[in-house]
Amino acid sequence: MWFRVISWIVLVFQHSRETETQNMNQLAVVGCGNWGKNLLRNFHRLGVLSHICDSNVGRLMLLAEQYPDVVTTTDYEAVLTNDHIKAVIISTPAEQHAWMAEAALLAGKDVFVEKPLALRYRDGEKLVRLAEQFNRILMVGHLLEYHPAILKLKQIIDRGELGKVQYIYSNRLNLGRVRREENILWSFAPHDIAVILRLIGELPMEVTSTGGAYLQPNIADVTVTNMLFDNGVRAHIFVSWLHPYKEHRLVVVGAKKMACFNDVAAENKLLLYDQGMDWIDGEFVPRQGGGTSIEFAPDEPLMLECQHFLECLETRRMPRTDGTSALQVLSVLQASHRSLQTQGQPVQMASPLAELVTI
Repeated sequence: MWFRVISWIVLVFQHSRETETQNMNQLAVVGCGNWGKNLLRNFHRLGVLSHICDSNVGRLMLLAEQYPDVVTTTDYEAVLTNDHIKAVIISTPAEQHAWMAEAALLAGKDVFVEKPLALRYRDGEKLVRLAEQFNRILMVGHLLEYHPAILKLKQIIDRGELGKVQYIYSNRLNLGRVRREENILWSFAPHDIAVILRLIGELPMEVTSTGGAYLQPNIADVTVTNMLFDNGVRAHIFVSWLHPYKEHRLVVVGAKKMACFNDVAAENKLLLYDQGMDWIDGEFVPRQGGGTSIEFAPDEPLMLECQHFLECLETRRMPRTDGTSALQVLSVLQASHRSLQTQGQPVQMASPLAELVTI
């Protein structure tokens, strides 16, 4: 009975405010959980948020108090049929991304969808085709590609300051939050895969992945993924939600210098090390050098990402993290998952993978 009462209150509250936004060409955020609330905050700060959609009525009630100028609804279909909503931001569980993004594109909306784009390559490929067919913006939330430190690191690499990149590794470790729908590979690794592909500029030729499921059957809690690139670069990604401390660290080893991005550090997040191995008198001699802190813009990465989406809506140019780049990440994820399922057997990346993968 109480659920009906609360639902009625929400619907009345929604209806009473619909007319306030009916002339506004703005955006709707769909899915307002742990990460969605951050998207809400930023798009509201940017003055473009008109609707909040979530299936949790209790959560909607709280959000209605926090954002009294925004319409709240549990009805995704109502969002899609509202002609005044021009774009939809999807931050629902990963297994819902594909069908919700497809429905939004078919409804003529521009779409920002959180990572991963989909859980199957063929579903992601369908979304890219739909966006092209309907001339819609499709952007995927690979947040680190908007981080000022990563952009600065990319500039350092492109200038040749590190020399030839030889090896990259990334650790993304924490205690929780455990997912029931997707494993740690699909939950944590998309960020690191996206950054490594951006820094190297190509897809790997071979992927291997191993891991273990300790809390739930067939849902890996820890994985280590290795990538071999055609240019000789190797990379590995270690992800876990069963770890005693939080670590988000990316290390790039070059022939001349090395760089480290530590996203958890309070300061000196990006360090450049003038150290390596020199060949002297027929022997390798370590060259020790202290780390130099590299300055970068202090802007919040998520705000930059949200601003980029709005700029793309205005200019109609392709986003930095468009559907095509997200498909590349998805192909590596799918290859990694296949290797994980076969106890670390190498998977060749000669062509995109389109087969069904069970998550």
